Amino acid sequence: MNAPEPHVMKTYGRLPIALSHGRGCWLWDTDGRKYLDGLGGIAVNTLGHAHPKLVPALQDQVSKLIHSSNYYHVPLQEQLAAKLCELSRLTNVFFCNSGLEANEGALKIARKFGHDKGIDRPEIIVYEKAFHGRSIATLSATGNPKVQAGFGPLVEGFVRVPLNDLAAIEEAARTRPNVVAVFLEVIQGEGGINPTQLDYLRALRKLCDERDWLLMLDEVQCGIGRTGKWFAHQWAGIQPDVMPLAKGLGSGVPVGAIVCGPRAANVLGPGNHGTTFGGNPLAMRAGVETLRIMEEERLLENAAAVGAHLKAALEREFKGLPGVVEVRGQGLMIGIELARPCGELLGRACEAGLLISVTADKVIRLVPSLILTREEADQLVAILAPLVKEFLSSPAA
Repeated sequence: MNAPEPHVMKTYGRLPIALSHGRGCWLWDTDGRKYLDGLGGIAVNTLGHAHPKLVPALQDQVSKLIHSSNYYHVPLQEQLAAKLCELSRLTNVFFCNSGLEANEGALKIARKFGHDKGIDRPEIIVYEKAFHGRSIATLSATGNPKVQAGFGPLVEGFVRVPLNDLAAIEEAARTRPNVVAVFLEVIQGEGGINPTQLDYLRALRKLCDERDWLLMLDEVQCGIGRTGKWFAHQWAGIQPDVMPLAKGLGSGVPVGAIVCGPRAANVLGPGNHGTTFGGNPLAMRAGVETLRIMEEERLLENAAAVGAHLKAALEREFKGLPGVVEVRGQGLMIGIELARPCGELLGRACEAGLLISVTADKVIRLVPSLILTREEADQLVAILAPLVKEFLSSPAA
């Protein structure tokens, strides 16, 4: 299928297929062709497709109440917030609709935190290769000139440093008196699956405590069990002050959340922030059921074990292969960096029955559903490895 879309804004370079339905980690297109889903809706479909426990729960909720607005109490909000606080050991949650909105809210919290301390022009430390969204503020925090091009002037108040460079952030601490927060992804997703070192995270937590800064960890893509713990920062044994979430929290139903600890939980008051759709009963039910099913089916353990199996298999396939720079990541968030741009692999993989993405021009990104089995991981490698080897053996365009 490759039908024109005359009435849709041309903001995506789509592959020439339209998906019809899915089961587990498999999808079918409108022509009946079958695909192994290595992308999981871009780290969204935590429970795969048509999960037999999630579907009836959502059907039940649709039959009761989809939306009510935040003029009224929403009991499912409190239920999901309590669970997120239990899992994170933080204290309060604001619900929105997406990762962009969660990150935008985090930036507002940081600025208000600074203003409350008497800083008129607060600054936030952000990172090279970061990606936090496409609104004007989150675009300004993002470290990708390509996605920023054409949208200036960008929002001021950001200080950019390299990832995992402690000296750079210590220099910012010495020279930028208006800094109020540090904002980073624990594993950069769109930037190329770049993990933040655990010792660096611990050093950031210490520095933020010493300086009375907010440590804001964007777990939109790497959170909700993807690395084998509920949140990727938990591998470092620390807690953030602000943690934006989205993607996998609703297993495909749009939902975002800003989870805060004591230092940030009361920065925003009535009238400071809001949302029409955020925290609606359908999204909250999706979040509640997603976390419940993840616990019942031990999906954190599965993400860790199957992710390690998949990463090891990829490393074996590509060991010593010219043109493969590195296989990196954790759990079911894996990047394969090649030595040259490889965007054409999206189409080649699709033709071979595998859905993937390429990010940062040269990095194959694998973020499948957390229900992926070892057998499916082996199938993924069996499809992908020959494609990569063939691509690297051909002359660069």
